[in-house]
Amino acid sequence: MKQTLIMLFMLLMPFVATDAGAQTRDSDQLGMAIDYFQGRKYHEALLLFEKLSKRYKLNPRFLAYMGVCYYYEWEYGKATELLDSVMPKMEVFAPHERSVYYYCDAESHFQLEEYEQAIPLYEKMLGVCYENEKPDAYYRMGFCYLLTNDKANAEEYLSSALAYYKKYRQGPDSQARIQQLERMVSGLQAELIQRNFIEVDSSPTDTIP
Repeated sequence: MKQTLIMLFMLLMPFVATDAGAQTRDSDQLGMAIDYFQGRKYHEALLLFEKLSKRYKLNPRFLAYMGVCYYYEWEYGKATELLDSVMPKMEVFAPHERSVYYYCDAESHFQLEEYEQAIPLYEKMLGVCYENEKPDAYYRMGFCYLLTNDKANAEEYLSSALAYYKKYRQGPDSQARIQQLERMVSGLQAELIQRNFIEVDSSPTDTIP
């Protein structure tokens, strides 16, 4: 996989430098960047990708790699700028690879309090991610709606998150979140019932003259 990416880089990306030695060194740096990225050493990978991006027009996958690196470096503005720009070109990639990009982009928008931009990205993630990854997406979407004061949708998505956590993530590390969700869903359901009761009770009624 890595060798294929490097070959594509060599064939498709216009080099600024024409020196064969410089091209070889840059190809080696690209290989190192991919190794770092795949090894979750995002800081080291980003340094190399940034250097290469100054010399070449990187393809969408490498730009997406950079966006993921920026997310893990907490540079959310740069992450969304890159990932938003390449999303329309991601459809040809494998589903789970796309789910990683959707998640990092959605999470970056969430951290920037851009909840309306985050929601459709979580939705797209749900269509391509693994089942045991869906609880986190539903959880975040519930909070997006909660933080934009849409409590009906918040209850729906947090209920889905609770169901998926109970089905796919029953480990000890998820118990605190399951308990949190149980309390939140119960509170939202009670609030929605109370709100609906008040709306019905205060609605105008016909009177006989």
